[in-house]
Amino acid sequence: MTETFAVKLEEKCYIPDPRCKAAAWVPDYAQAYQEFVRDPEGFWDRIARELAWFKPWGRVREWNYPYARWFVDAKLNITHNCLDRHVASDRKEKPAIVWRGEDGEEQVVSYEALHREVMRFANGLKALGVGKGDRVCIYMPLVPEQIVAMLACARIGAVHSVVFGGFGPDALAMRINDAGAKVIVTADVGYRRGKTVPLREIAREALNHAPSVERVVVLRRESPAVDIDPAREVDYAALTAEAAPDCPAEVMDAEDPLFILYTSGSTGAPKGIVHTCGGYMVGTYYTMKCVFDVKENDVFWCTADPGWITGHSYVVYGPLAVGTTVVIAEGTPDYPDPGAYWRLVQDLGVTIFYTAPTTIRMFMRHGDEWPAKYDLSSLRVLGSVGEPLNPEAFEWYYHRIGGGRCPIVDTWWQTETGMHMVTTMVGEPMKPGFAGKPVPGAVVDVVDRTGAPVPPGTGGFLVIREPWPSMLRTVHGNDERYRTYWGTIPGCYTAGDLAVKDEDGYIMVIGRADDLIVVAGHNIGTAEVESALVSHEAVAEAAVIGKPDPLKGNVIKAFVTLRVGADSGDGLTDDLARHVRKSLGPVAVPAEIEYLDRLPKTRSGKIMRRVLKARELGMDPGDISTLEE
Repeated sequence: MTETFAVKLEEKCYIPDPRCKAAAWVPDYAQAYQEFVRDPEGFWDRIARELAWFKPWGRVREWNYPYARWFVDAKLNITHNCLDRHVASDRKEKPAIVWRGEDGEEQVVSYEALHREVMRFANGLKALGVGKGDRVCIYMPLVPEQIVAMLACARIGAVHSVVFGGFGPDALAMRINDAGAKVIVTADVGYRRGKTVPLREIAREALNHAPSVERVVVLRRESPAVDIDPAREVDYAALTAEAAPDCPAEVMDAEDPLFILYTSGSTGAPKGIVHTCGGYMVGTYYTMKCVFDVKENDVFWCTADPGWITGHSYVVYGPLAVGTTVVIAEGTPDYPDPGAYWRLVQDLGVTIFYTAPTTIRMFMRHGDEWPAKYDLSSLRVLGSVGEPLNPEAFEWYYHRIGGGRCPIVDTWWQTETGMHMVTTMVGEPMKPGFAGKPVPGAVVDVVDRTGAPVPPGTGGFLVIREPWPSMLRTVHGNDERYRTYWGTIPGCYTAGDLAVKDEDGYIMVIGRADDLIVVAGHNIGTAEVESALVSHEAVAEAAVIGKPDPLKGNVIKAFVTLRVGADSGDGLTDDLARHVRKSLGPVAVPAEIEYLDRLPKTRSGKIMRRVLKARELGMDPGDISTLEE
């Protein structure tokens, strides 16, 4: 880990319409944060009481560094809050899920219908011998049945491990084996860019190396239907059709495990992050409601897949706990054309839209004309997740998608945190490039290696000083790895990210601590150089790495993809070098620039710089199971 370093801050500020702030669930950020600081346990107690519990807690929190228990001895079931609570209210007929297939097929599933399907599939799992504490691997495309399978596991107390339906057999087998899954739920195929992804065949290959799996449930989508192997496989539709329609929710302790989710592996081998029932429910419910400012008639679309934490927290559990309508769509943002997402926003009247900066930059690359074709006036809140939202992408998103009227909540959080930790709450002034301030309920700081806060304008390590309800409890099968999160900087959870605060307390995340390049003794953050490159009108995306140099220690090499219509000739390389020099100074100018058609990314959209570096240096890239292509 590096020492602290100075960061050049250029700030621009947008003030939202005062009506946004007046109508928000958190109309006064400063007051809400002070209420939390004065009485943290009282703050979380009040939020938790908005949900339904079978038995209340004795204590809100027990903290035995680095281990926490939340809502001690409370009993609950998260699906009771996501389903039963709404079915017993006037939300019974409200759409819970609106699904759009890549070919335009659409399904609308009410809360009552979702409740019924979850109970049937839960009973189906029971019939296969799945019980409380058993692990179930879910390897499916983005269809309603994927969400049903997750909720059915939670209904009966089984621990789900969702694996993104794009991983290959080796990556799938590794996750099945690490979790010790008893059953796998899959589909014959997924659909992507007009082609089929053979999920069942991939699962079959993985199962040759996964001896813990006893049964495989197959959702058959193709016609004619594929044959089922009766020795091991079960048809999804038949299993639910034969199951009883009523399945009482298993009584779970607040600290019982809810799921294991493997991190995307952008910096190494995947880790099985363990989240528990009570605290995770409270954290995702609260941030879904208050960060996105969800109201009763909202239509919420998070473009993530439930194979990632964003999908767990803000496609499934958070939205359904709040009782909103969730849009899910199988397919990619630019298929069959770059208007696919905006057509869906227009058709379904999406009001809150949450996506990744890499997706926003992809849209920028295709030009303004695509969103201009559609009526996006239903949108009222925009969100960003997954990596820092660079100022140029913020500006485009704000003006071209939000029409200069939608607040942008640029959220910083992790698989490990379970919920948003830093953002700009709806109605608060927005600063392009800055995620914002800690959400009320989180104590986040920027510190040096001793844990001391660094002055404004000085880069340091992003840390969380106090436990929070939805924090990870351990790394599955590797508690020592869990303790490293709390043991790197004294008394703090170390996120592994570098950040800087401004005079107002706004936090800018500037990249991973292991993405710092030391050039002639100067610490250069990869995100800063990448942001400078992307601010050039010809550049769509950029990734930079450090390359060993006998004189300077390292030099910077940049990999760039261009916007449609841009040409790498005509002196563009020299122009980009001048552009970076003007933005960041001569020390940050790339020594080399290479133009690529695409950058290597994880399936969650994070650029895998280590793959570029390994290729450049002729090294083994290590685990690339999460690589998209």
